[in-house]
Amino acid sequence: MTAESRYPAIHARSIRDPEGFWLEAARAIDWFEPPARAFDPALGVYGRWFPGGVTNVCHNAVDRHVAAGRGPQPAIYYDSPVAGAKRTVTYAELQTEVATLAGMLRSLGVEKGDRVVIYMPMIPEAVFAMLACARIGAIHSVVFGGFAAAELASRIDDAEPKVVLSASCGIEPSRIVQYKPLLDLALTMAKHKPQTCLIFQRPQAEAKLVPGRDIDWGRAREEALATGTVADCTPVEDTDPLYILYTSGTTGKPKGVVRDTGGYMVALRWSMEGLYGVEPGEVYWSASDIGWVVGHSYIIYAPLLTGCTTVLYEGKPVGTPDAGAFWRVIEEYKVAALFTAPTALRAIKKEDPDGLLMQHYDRSSLRTLFLAGERADPDTVEWAKARLGVPVVDHWWQTETGWAIAGNPVGLGALDIRVGSTGVPMPGYQVDILDEAGHPVAADRMGSIAIKLPLPHGCLPTLWRQDGRFRESYLAEFPGYYKTADAGFKDGEGQLFIMGRTDDIINVAGHRLSTGGMEEVLAAHQDVAECAVIGIHDELKGEVPCGFLVLKAGVNRSPAQIETEIVALVRERIGPVAAFRIAITVNRLPKTRSGKILRGTMKKIADAEPWHMPATIDDPASLDEIATALSARGLAKVSAA
Repeated sequence: MTAESRYPAIHARSIRDPEGFWLEAARAIDWFEPPARAFDPALGVYGRWFPGGVTNVCHNAVDRHVAAGRGPQPAIYYDSPVAGAKRTVTYAELQTEVATLAGMLRSLGVEKGDRVVIYMPMIPEAVFAMLACARIGAIHSVVFGGFAAAELASRIDDAEPKVVLSASCGIEPSRIVQYKPLLDLALTMAKHKPQTCLIFQRPQAEAKLVPGRDIDWGRAREEALATGTVADCTPVEDTDPLYILYTSGTTGKPKGVVRDTGGYMVALRWSMEGLYGVEPGEVYWSASDIGWVVGHSYIIYAPLLTGCTTVLYEGKPVGTPDAGAFWRVIEEYKVAALFTAPTALRAIKKEDPDGLLMQHYDRSSLRTLFLAGERADPDTVEWAKARLGVPVVDHWWQTETGWAIAGNPVGLGALDIRVGSTGVPMPGYQVDILDEAGHPVAADRMGSIAIKLPLPHGCLPTLWRQDGRFRESYLAEFPGYYKTADAGFKDGEGQLFIMGRTDDIINVAGHRLSTGGMEEVLAAHQDVAECAVIGIHDELKGEVPCGFLVLKAGVNRSPAQIETEIVALVRERIGPVAAFRIAITVNRLPKTRSGKILRGTMKKIADAEPWHMPATIDDPASLDEIATALSARGLAKVSAA
């Protein structure tokens, strides 16, 4: 730990005196009526933060900055290599666009508490849509653009939106994705029928509008500007929902994570300076998508609440046009902090293992690279650190929490970075490692990671209209705790090591082993770009590990030779107890659109269990390739149910 870090004292105070600590932090937010207290344990499922406070997210993210003189400052840098488009939106322009769209929504009958589904690509209008809902107190629910019709329909039925905001299409590097036919199909499948669909026509594909239901966004905007149709910020209670963000549920019914208003703002505003070390006026880039929680929190709300400039990037880390795309964006917009997923770095490393394309760009503005979304293997972290020359900070959080559970607090004075660790708990989080009976375990012992109740503000207070399911899914297994469903350990100094989901801990002949630990070994091989380890059923040992390898570009040795070396490497570094004998080279790993590897589905294929095509999959053919590779080794495969 660095001697100058303020972290130990600040975290200790947040646990000892949460009332004083968070009421002080809440002063960074404008309140129409400030909360009298930070927390009321008698409200909600486990208590509610900042009861009685009245505020508005859009006022805090937009209007107050214009009033303070930031009107001419860029709020958004939109950069789309797939559309060949760029746009700078100042805070003053953002205020005009959002107030106008909010007026349009109000004219369509949308009022405080109504839901609005947003089904859009990574374009500025999607940001305007979210902020316009927040402006009038409507609850937005963003569904990832291009999501399958059945999944979109299930979310429409659960949220029951009055209006759907969408676009004619999204753009992938090799194709145009028509959104409107997917939306039309979803609306035929859904029991709930929204009153209106507002459709933004992109030049790459014009959508056919349904008379009486669909409205052309561009024409409606022109009319609203001509008539001066705007809406002011509506005061809302701190505990009013800001948005619903759905995650896939094991029952087939999606889980609607609810995010409240004031507590979320206080958490995000604190994190920008305390965790990320970014100040108002600087450029912050989260290379994610607005359809995911990272996009909600760190493309839109946190940077704008702070008065930063956010980068809205409609592209990929490779292929738009090459593995130098991220470095070009950093140079062009003078990015101070980049937040991306480890899988993006692995994709870049695969295409440009020596980092040669980095040398073409000035990256001197970049101070810190932050990673989250899935486990950051040490090899990738070391690769990025060596080539970028800046700290590479892994941190850990979930859709449910809305901001980091643990990280390295750069803004408080960074702690020593331990490769493989996701850092230390953020203020308000008391994180314990529990055994199967729910008792805390000693340092360096693997267990289930749980958060002591109450959860800090910014985390979900419940699921949309499903308090019982919230209790059962998250609070029942370990009374007094929130179950993260992640597994790992804490070292002697309190640094957290997240080794995977609890179902990624496999039992090999009575030994509980982490697939994440095995992946570290595989990723350390000089020819491996990406990897995944799953446990597959074995009659004798219960489970045995199976490793999948993606090789770096330009490797010309035989896959069989590399697989043999991998098996020997695991035996050397983990030992015979791992029973690691299966290594399979594949061209790619099946992933969600956010870059998470679909280990659970891969396991079902290997175990010959029925499986369903994941709604979030990037390319369905990638699972067929896994099944073929397993079959070639004499391992079971079964088609999707």
